[in-house]
Amino acid sequence: MQNLGGLPESVALSGKLTSFAAECWFNDACVSDTDYFIKILSGLQGKGVRPDLIGSIIAHYASKRLPDLSGDRAALNGPVGPTGDDSPESLTASWVKKKLFIETLIGILPPEKDSIPCNFLLRVLRVANMAGVGPAFRSDLENRVSRQLDGATLEELMIPSFSHTSTTLLDFELVVRLVNGFVNSEDVSRGGAALMKVAKLVDLYLAEAAVDSNLGLTEFVDLAGALPSHARSTDDGIYRAIDTYLKAHPGLTKQERKRVWGLIESRKLSAEASNHAAQNERLPVRAVIQVLLSEQNKIVKNIDWSGSLIGARSPGMFGLDGPARCVSKRETIAQMEIKRLKEDVLVLQCQCMNMEKQIEKLLENKKKGYNFSWKKLWNIK
Repeated sequence: MQNLGGLPESVALSGKLTSFAAECWFNDACVSDTDYFIKILSGLQGKGVRPDLIGSIIAHYASKRLPDLSGDRAALNGPVGPTGDDSPESLTASWVKKKLFIETLIGILPPEKDSIPCNFLLRVLRVANMAGVGPAFRSDLENRVSRQLDGATLEELMIPSFSHTSTTLLDFELVVRLVNGFVNSEDVSRGGAALMKVAKLVDLYLAEAAVDSNLGLTEFVDLAGALPSHARSTDDGIYRAIDTYLKAHPGLTKQERKRVWGLIESRKLSAEASNHAAQNERLPVRAVIQVLLSEQNKIVKNIDWSGSLIGARSPGMFGLDGPARCVSKRETIAQMEIKRLKEDVLVLQCQCMNMEKQIEKLLENKKKGYNFSWKKLWNIK
């Protein structure tokens, strides 16, 4: 027995829809007639069909009607039209139909979170921006994506900028709005797993967008800093993005490079990233010193932890009499080496500060037209 639009009664009542059943149900008449589809959808909602099933039906219907939404990159290489027929029409009329279809699609989406996959919503948002849908429709769609941004992939998030006033290749401002919406949503406070997923996604996005020479420093910092510090268990991802940005923007001033480095917590860098940062000529000198100090502190903590573990195993810790543990020669040498490293780092800091002051003074004198000597700077006789 079949009901609305040829949809099997068993499917409508059980709330299950296989891909085969969906293919059989979506005939040409249903795909081409949006009003007919909405009537069928209303009937299904009236029968109490689950929101996730309604979402699956809408996504399947929209992908059949508009191949841009299918997620199949190969399908986008062929001719794409909003109507699916072969009748000749002007380009303007085609985009008007596409715009109306997307606005209608946004209006029938279930309100429940996760009823529609985030990647599908991002594809709808991409076409919506391209077709120029109304602000209210675009805002509603952005809010839906923000609520479930932890389900997005990098490929779908990299939406091109369709604005004539934008200078960047990607719609960077859009992603900033999506991330801010996600951070401010109520769902984030209930768990950190989703927040960490979005932080990783943002770091990957920043690394890809950083190669754009037109990407401004403020935009980069705003997106990277949109997430709280506890969202990143490690800063290796954001360090990679910063290094890429510094490569693509060699003209940054010292203060601008310091501002970018302010996004990093040196203690959250892995040994591999710290080693790379210590030799990175693009970073400010102070940043390199911070990395070295952070690595030194990690070494000290590891040695202290090892010493505490050995002391805990000694008989005296369990109330038993026994000789005091002697400090081994290896531990003594390690402690002396750590002390020497601390002194060397302090000396390096002082030298760095003095050099910065001298260079700034020389630059000021050069602007005033004064002559200077490098021998005098380095106290060479």
